[in-house]
Amino acid sequence: MIEVSIEAIASLTQYYDQALRCFTFRDFQLVPTVEEFEEILGCPIGGRKPYLFFGFYPSMARIAKVVKISTQELDQVKQNRNGVIGIPRKHLEEKAKALADQGEWASFIDVLALLVFGVILFPNVDGLVDLVAIDAFLAYHHSKESPVVVVLANAYDTFDRRCEKSGARIVCCTEKGKAIWEQLLASMVGASVNWFPRWKEGRVGVLSSCEGFSNVPLMGMRGCINYNPVLAIRQLGYPMKGVSLEESTMPFISWGFKDPNARIFQRVRKAWSAAQRKDMELRGSSNGIIGMPQVRKRLKPRRRVRRYKP
Repeated sequence: MIEVSIEAIASLTQYYDQALRCFTFRDFQLVPTVEEFEEILGCPIGGRKPYLFFGFYPSMARIAKVVKISTQELDQVKQNRNGVIGIPRKHLEEKAKALADQGEWASFIDVLALLVFGVILFPNVDGLVDLVAIDAFLAYHHSKESPVVVVLANAYDTFDRRCEKSGARIVCCTEKGKAIWEQLLASMVGASVNWFPRWKEGRVGVLSSCEGFSNVPLMGMRGCINYNPVLAIRQLGYPMKGVSLEESTMPFISWGFKDPNARIFQRVRKAWSAAQRKDMELRGSSNGIIGMPQVRKRLKPRRRVRRYKP
């Protein structure tokens, strides 16, 4: 029911820099970060374990316990479309309606949440709720594992794959009103951006790296990818002082779960058990902080001028 501005997204994607995994404008860069996606999804990681796909599908018996559909029925309705296995969305919607009519509200909420995971958070094939999306839902349902990391990874994955298909830039179809957004984004400069993130009020620390990586590794539904928080220091409300881009901007990417126990996947899972956050290290001098609801201006001290009588 939320109106999405396709024109804005179509225009924004053309500024995606595949090498640095960010949006590069005239004199500044914007980086999608874990903290921002926590706010977008309303699901902060906090002390939760992030959901990291292990490359295995959940069993029909495990799914049946949650959606209140027999294992035999799930086996009959599940489909395989071009290698993507899932349960038809229509079947789950009909089940949700039946549960609502029967007043089985707890089970209804579970099926509805499963549809949200399959249709909104992790869409893959139209009309099909992917078993991978169901696995993410079950991890949230049983263990309260946060889906933030995998949603962000999938977003980067989408941009990267579009770049590979269309070359250096993402080519989008022409939409009504798109020209206005293109003009707006083309004219944007760093001075026109409000750099204080509202979500950071009352919070301490931003994710800076994970153990064994100089950046933030993400694990999505199709593999691993990273982003570089060092590029986001300014948009996180900190002055860019003494920033070195060499190590932190080294990109890596690894697609495919043919071997879920591959070394890169093991490294990423281990890294998230020792995620590091920084705050004081980034602040520097208190006079240099850009981190109040209104940007704090640094006032220059007045020079004292001695006046001599002639």
